[in-house]
Amino acid sequence: MSLRINDVAPDFTAETTHGTIQFHEWIGDNWAVLFSHPKDFTPVCTTELGAVGSLESQFAARGAKVIGLSVDPVENHGKWAKDIEEVTGSPVNFPVIGDTDLKVAKLYDMLPGDAGDSCEGRTPADNATVRMVFVVGPDKRIKLTMAYPMTTGRNFDEIIRVLDSMQLTSKHKVATPADWKQGDDVIITGAVSNEEADKIFPGYKTVKPYLRTTTQPK
Repeated sequence: MSLRINDVAPDFTAETTHGTIQFHEWIGDNWAVLFSHPKDFTPVCTTELGAVGSLESQFAARGAKVIGLSVDPVENHGKWAKDIEEVTGSPVNFPVIGDTDLKVAKLYDMLPGDAGDSCEGRTPADNATVRMVFVVGPDKRIKLTMAYPMTTGRNFDEIIRVLDSMQLTSKHKVATPADWKQGDDVIITGAVSNEEADKIFPGYKTVKPYLRTTTQPK
């Protein structure tokens, strides 16, 4: 069964470039971004890991940890990291999971159960569906899932934007409109009555009876 938003993110123990981790323990009280790749030494993924390397401090500033996954051995990840830094100028300082037995890919429904139990002999095309992003909250529940085709590099600025939105809306009774970014006006949720809105969001605007906007809460 596919994983859905608000499902508990499946826990697992895995070898990574930073040693053995237990996923939930590794997350701790942080947010986490798990993003997966079909295979090491692939062109689009090389640019992606470099992009995340350049943005790692921005994720950290939001209390979010990043972790990659590739269906290849950990020792290959280390060799690939050298190429990534050479190509993109950004080091890969975050952990990357070595999913040689396809356990995590199957656990997160990225590969079918009959995909076998080894990465050996598998091509990037065989692992084409291992192109996912999962954002997990401190409560260990899935907050966001995104699936990408192999030929389209991911926009990690967008993932930071969504993370900003989720963190804001988890603390305040607001939602964010299309294309929202930090500092833009936000939407007051339907759970807030007009009387409450007068107290919580003084000076809010009524665009439609069902659409009320206000400045972004601090």
